[in-house]
Formats: sequence, C-alpha cells, structure tokens
Amino acid sequence: MNTEVIKSELDRAISQLDGLGPSVSIFGSARISQSDPLAQQAFQLGRLLSDLGFNVLTGAGPGIMQAANQGAFERKSKSIGLNIKLPKEQAPNPYLDECILFEHFFTRKVALIKQADACVFFPGGFGTADELLEVLTLIQTRKNKPIKLFLFGTDFWSPIISWFESLAQLGYIDKTDLELLHLVDDFSQIINDIKR
Repeated sequence: MNTEVIKSELDRAISQLDGLGPSVSIFGSARISQSDPLAQQAFQLGRLLSDLGFNVLTGAGPGIMQAANQGAFERKSKSIGLNIKLPKEQAPNPYLDECILFEHFFTRKVALIKQADACVFFPGGFGTADELLEVLTLIQTRKNKPIKLFLFGTDFWSPIISWFESLAQLGYIDKTDLELLHLVDDFSQIINDIKR
C-alpha cells in the first residue's frame, strides 16, 4: 500500500468535491439488472433527490449505482461516481457528470460520506454491508459529522437490525447507536427527513 497514492486520492477527491453543495450518497448491489424493481426505485430516488437540489453520489458501478446515477443525471443536480480499480475492471456507468477514480476502497468510502448530508443503503452484498458498517463506525466515533442513514427495504434490513439490537443488549454498542439508522420502505420518509 503506497501512502503517496492514498494521500493523492484523498486530496484529489476533497478538491473535486469541495463546495459541491447538498449531496446524498446511495449504496447498494452492483449485481442487479436495471429491470429489477430495486433498480427502478433507485432510479426514482435519484431523480427526486436531483429535482430537490441534491447531488447524487455513488460508487459509479452498475446495478443500484447506475440506476441512481441515471435518475440524477437526467435532472437538475449533479450525478457523481467514485469508481474503484478492480482486478476485473469495473467500468464506470455512463450516467455521470463527474467520475473520480480510486485504488483503495477505504479512501473511496471516506470521500463518499465526507460530502454527504445523508446516505441511503439499498439491499446489497458484502460491499454494501462493509460500507454501512464503516459509515456507522465513523459517525459513532465522531470521525464524521452526524448524518441521516436510511436503510431502504424493511424486510431485507430487519435481520441486521436484530443483530445490532443484540449487540446493544450485550453492551457492545450503546442503545443510542441504533437511533442512527432509519428503516424505510418508501421515498417520502427519506425526502421529508432530508428536507428538514
């Protein structure tokens, strides 16, 4: 791991995103097709957020990311992708006003949440879970400003909420940490909370 690369990635991202204005980062599976109902919902959310003046940030890949970027790209605010170099190349999706390239996942995660006023987590796999836990840790330890975290899809996210509740019962986290998370099934909850 090259510390010069890490520093240059963070410096470049901060420079490019500085002064961006209100933004929401959207996370979720890269493996679903654009015809999947979740992708269609991510597209609608990207569109709504963009119309409200929020820039939409994603990891720049396919699936949920592409859908959210496309929704934002077709409207008034910016659609921004923070892409990662992988052994099997992840090409950035075509719905980006700006694309920033990263070699390291952790620098990309920092950049995705540093500018965000809120994060929305759609269903996903290991990458999405990793991003959720990273964001929770940064907020819990006050290494990042407090922001709203929305978990879209109650049925999908309920098992992890149950696990978090058991962590609180065991004393591994504080009960108040659970208040960082908001389970939602429709966009009106997200939009109303973000607008406040």
